[in-house]
Amino acid sequence: MEIAGGVVGLQVRWARFRSRVTAITRVAITRAVSRALGHCELSHLPRRPIDLALARRQHEAYEQALRELGCEVRQLAEQPDQPDSVFVEDTAIVLDEVAVITRPGAVSRRGEVASMAEALSGLRELARIEAPGTLDGGDVLRLGRVLYVGTSARSNAEGIAQLARALTPFGYRVEATPLHDCLHLKSAVTQVAEDRLLLNPAWIEARQFPGWKTVAVDPAEAHAANALRVGSAVIHPASCPRTARALRELGIDVRSVDMSETEKAEGGVTCCSVILEA
Repeated sequence: MEIAGGVVGLQVRWARFRSRVTAITRVAITRAVSRALGHCELSHLPRRPIDLALARRQHEAYEQALRELGCEVRQLAEQPDQPDSVFVEDTAIVLDEVAVITRPGAVSRRGEVASMAEALSGLRELARIEAPGTLDGGDVLRLGRVLYVGTSARSNAEGIAQLARALTPFGYRVEATPLHDCLHLKSAVTQVAEDRLLLNPAWIEARQFPGWKTVAVDPAEAHAANALRVGSAVIHPASCPRTARALRELGIDVRSVDMSETEKAEGGVTCCSVILEA
């Protein structure tokens, strides 16, 4: 895996860029819902009919929630032959210094990455996960300078090792993180406050995140751990009101959005955007 111009050159260019920055814009990259969404990959859920028109309306509402939280939404064009392409999170891991273009674990999804690389090319230097490595962005949870990566069916040991090699020069540590019975790491745990994680203890153990306070999802809402933190607020699925209530009781600003149709495709609120400071 190579980074254009080498690591040292990239670090120099990054330092120069930071010295020129006078204003920061929070950008959310999304993608239009594919007309083929009903043919999505499924690992843990039975296939159910998806209302495409409703999915698109819900996605528009999701984008509006991002705008209300200060994001400039940049929507990529529909990929009609890529059923899962609305789930852009899986195609890239974006940090301040570099963006890592992934190699998704599902072969059917590898056609999604080129357009994401193009969208990010003017915003970050790019690194790439190469064969035989596989890595889904949904398996990567950044907490400070540590990136926890789920050892799921979609992200293998080689992909995790390549990510670690790409990020070590920038002072990040990568930790392989066991989980079970769910698709991605961020199906099981996400950050919802400066010092707190939301997790499903049936899918992942809190002890894997030393130094962090945790709040467990409501037992009746298995998929409630997938929350998207934007600034000081959290976008959360409307299908999980009990967990949302518990978060609000902790003083967290929760914005509930209805994602019923993409949830049928095993998608959550983190999946549908790549957020970065530009």
